[in-house]
Amino acid sequence: MPKKLLKNINLPADIRQLSSDELPLLAKELREFIIDVVATKEGHLGASLGVVELTIALHYLFDTPNDQLVWDVGHQAYGHKILTGRKDVFHTNRQQGGISGFPKRSESEYDTFGVGHSSTSISAALGMAIASKLQGNDKHHIAVIGDASIASGMSFEALNHAGDTNANLLVILNDNAIGIDPSVGALKHYLTRIKSTRSDIEQHNIFEGLNFDYSGPIDGHNFEELLLELNRLKQVEGPKFLHVITTKGKGLKQAEQDQVKYHAPGKFDKISGAILPKEASKFTKFQDVFGKTIVELATENKKIVGITPAMLTGSSLKFMLEEFPERTFDVGIAEQHAVTLAAGMATQGLVPFCNIYSTFLQRAYDQIIHDVALQNLPVIFCLDRAGLVGEDGATHHGVFDLAYLRCIPNLIIFAPRNEIELRNIMYTAQLGLENPIAIRYPRGKGKLEQWNLPFEKTEIGKGACLRDGNQIAVLSAGAIADNVSEAVNLLNNEVSVAHYDIRFIKPLDTELLNTIFNEFDKIITIEDGAIKGGLGSAVLEYASDVNYTGKIKLLGVPDEFIHHGTVEQLQQSCGIDSLSIQEKIISLVSK
Repeated sequence: MPKKLLKNINLPADIRQLSSDELPLLAKELREFIIDVVATKEGHLGASLGVVELTIALHYLFDTPNDQLVWDVGHQAYGHKILTGRKDVFHTNRQQGGISGFPKRSESEYDTFGVGHSSTSISAALGMAIASKLQGNDKHHIAVIGDASIASGMSFEALNHAGDTNANLLVILNDNAIGIDPSVGALKHYLTRIKSTRSDIEQHNIFEGLNFDYSGPIDGHNFEELLLELNRLKQVEGPKFLHVITTKGKGLKQAEQDQVKYHAPGKFDKISGAILPKEASKFTKFQDVFGKTIVELATENKKIVGITPAMLTGSSLKFMLEEFPERTFDVGIAEQHAVTLAAGMATQGLVPFCNIYSTFLQRAYDQIIHDVALQNLPVIFCLDRAGLVGEDGATHHGVFDLAYLRCIPNLIIFAPRNEIELRNIMYTAQLGLENPIAIRYPRGKGKLEQWNLPFEKTEIGKGACLRDGNQIAVLSAGAIADNVSEAVNLLNNEVSVAHYDIRFIKPLDTELLNTIFNEFDKIITIEDGAIKGGLGSAVLEYASDVNYTGKIKLLGVPDEFIHHGTVEQLQQSCGIDSLSIQEKIISLVSK
């Protein structure tokens, strides 16, 4: 029976007790361990499988956590977590109360920087390296970044700065030609040329031009090459750049062959690699409603273009790419560019649908204000994954959009309650608006079987009454209305509840609010976003303007970062699930 190594590895110091000849066996066991757990618990698979050898080599040669290792995004950090004291709790990964799916400073001293959004690693590691210089500390600082993330503007800003310092920084490019979708852009083609011919490197190397000591490309699955080059680079002063070629999904045949699907495959058979079928659903994901609707609209309106920053599959713009490739733009991980590109297109009469996850649109805040809203350009922002998204946790929840967008002049904000409303607002927006609009909708499936109905124009700035009542009014925006409906049903006519769908957070339907204020002295607002600055705040502001004297209770995501768990668990913890809403209605009515 072959010797088992991983069972005795609890910290990187244990790896350093091994001989270099034993590392391939450790890599094999680590891959099997990751596959075994993720097959049943779900999570990000392919990225971590691709960097097993690199992860082991870094902890083997560097004195972590004294030497500081920063993982970009963190999808690839499962092996790192297992080797740094979390092997026995790795089965709790991404579960409520368990460890995070991403590196997290509060979780381990080996997680030197919290991540979740891309392209931050070089800036963070450079900051650490400069701090070490200033404080007289002799340590190494390593940033591991993928070929999709390094194409982002923030990465280039950091490279530009780092090359003008003498900081002890090692940037490792984990080049597997794919992020979540295949990498795009001129830099991707440049890296492909580097891999195919050494002469290009010697004559035209962009990284050497930025004053980095460049080496590679080397095989990221070959311990002999990795250890030799990393040992050499430890002796080199100043900024260094190591180009490593890896295969995403390495060690699981299906994950290597279908790298998009196996980025986060859900549950699968750990022996065959086959993804286990999910229970058939008669409902459709909101992202697919968007993707199929934009194709339908673009067929009739030749001015429609689709834009996404590296989320073709996640946003379902892949459908438009299939039908209209010349009008579909994946700009890579570049949210700022995506927004201003859309603004430029809008100046020329095109109708840009700019699809960006809610949590990622934060990264382009200045562009929304300066390049779109200030110039009042009719860009159509589609904010996928709005609200609580579940197991990806605090870095991925789309809970700040209502608050950070509501203060921007000229911007319309709409939250469709269901799939039909999403279709209709998309139809209305492409007919021509005088302002930009942000349409926010949740992750996951809707609740309508028949949503692909003929389009109807949506009246801008108008809410709707979903249910009549006379004791208390509940105001919601978006799909959280389903929780309200469930709560009202649970009351079983114990309380007479009126339910209003505000729909437009901006502009508010003040005519509807005036009616509500005149008829009710108890109001609850509910939103699946930050309670500070969102729908409830907007209603309170207007209530103050008109001297409303009744009680208004705000329900939403509290003023704290919400960590990982299922959406249902997180809604319960935030008090916006149906049972909590029911209790709040009873409590307010009884006062």
